[in-house]
Order: sequence, then C-alpha cells, then structure tokens
Amino acid sequence: MKTVTLSTLQAFKRAGETFSCLTAYDASFAHAASAAGIDVLLVGDSLGMVLQGHSSTLPVTIEDICYHTRCAARGKGHSLLMVDLPFMSNATTERMLEDSAALMRAGAELVKVEGEAWMADGIREMTRRGVPVCAHLGLTPQTVYQLGGYKVQGREAAHAEQIINDAKVLVEAGASVILLECVPASLGKAVTDALDVPVIGIGAGPDTDGQILVMHDVLGVTHGRTPRFVKNFMVDADSIQEAFKHYHEAVKTRAFPAAEHCF
Repeated sequence: MKTVTLSTLQAFKRAGETFSCLTAYDASFAHAASAAGIDVLLVGDSLGMVLQGHSSTLPVTIEDICYHTRCAARGKGHSLLMVDLPFMSNATTERMLEDSAALMRAGAELVKVEGEAWMADGIREMTRRGVPVCAHLGLTPQTVYQLGGYKVQGREAAHAEQIINDAKVLVEAGASVILLECVPASLGKAVTDALDVPVIGIGAGPDTDGQILVMHDVLGVTHGRTPRFVKNFMVDADSIQEAFKHYHEAVKTRAFPAAEHCF
C-alpha cells in the first residue's frame, strides 16, 4: 500500500472518495490497523479514558501523548499519523509551538488541536513553521465541562453557522484538515461542501470526506453508554485485524455511518 500523506487525503476529496481513520496508541495496534488498510491513525487524547481510566481527556499530558506517539509511529506502516495536542496546549501560541514540536519529533505527521476561530493566530504560526494542522470543531472533549457534557453541537441555526464560519477562518489560517465531532448530518455535509480541505467526521453524518472512530469502540471494548455514532465491528469478525478491515471497507463504501449512527 502507498504511503498516505496530506496530498493523498486531498486527492481523495477531489475524487469524492472517502477515507478511514482510527485511533491507535501503540505499535502493535497501529500495525494491525495499517495492515487492514486504515488510511489515518490518530494518537488521541482519548487514551486518557480508554487506557488510563479517566472520566475525561483532561488529565492527559504532553508527555503521555509523546510516549504513545513514539510507540504508534513504530508500527504505523503506510498510514498517516495524526496526533492530538492535549488539554491547555492551545493556551498560548508559544505553548502550541513548543508542544507541536515535541509531537513532530516523536513521529506526528499531522497535529490536531481543539478550538474555534480564536485559534487562527496559533494555527497560522504552526503552519508557517512546517506543522500540518487538523482543527477539531463541534463537540470538543477538552471543553466538556464548559459544554455541560457530551452533547450534540450545532443543532441551532446560529450555532451551525458559527461552526461553518469557524472552519473557514481556520482553513484560511492554514489548517489542512478539519475534524467535526457530534454535529447533525446536515451540518457535516454543509461544512464538507463549503471547504476545499478534507473534513473528517465522528458522529457528523455520512457526507464528510473521512470517518474516524476510537479503536476500542470498533472492537466493542466499551464501558457505560455507547454513543449513537459507534458501531461494534468485532461482532462479525474472527480477529481484531478483520474487524479493522470490516470498518475500513464500510467507510470506503459509505456503508458506515448508516442512518442509525447519525444525528
């Protein structure tokens, strides 16, 4: 399989071909996912919940993320490796630059940062210095307490318009990819249609350019309430790698997400 780069994702968008994304936190699972065809791997701060047992992503540190990035980078194969900036890494532009440099040195090929249009200056400085950026909009888990919980964003027309405008501002500032989480399917389509850069969705409907899920959700290793946008691909698989392959194929054929996974 050819190595996936930002140019590959841009070519997918131009061709109307969707791409698959999945979290991975170590070399073994990164290798299994890549071998199954997954296009983009994410070392997400979700590790705070699925690996460390926290109730949110907030306790995850830059040292945690760097460690898992180094591990995943050794097994990522052909996949593009995207990595999260953890909580408060976006507090200042200087902090964003310092922590992004640490992630790139650890093996990141695309750095994801949560926030809204106010991040434009920081993203502009990151891209000037060679850091490819994915801007995360919609439900941003690092602000979960401010949002009042894990709730769908952009239901009201004014908020939906704000998300679209924020996405445009951040792309203009240099963001190469947008990630949308937990928004109505109609908004996922509107953002995707409005931008020239690839849009990745999680709970954002079937019309985004790419789809992403947390690895543990794909494998059915979940605790408590299962989010609506999740599907357990392990049910019809004989191995973890086969479950990853089923997920990849479902995304590529747009069989996933189905109507029952959308808002």
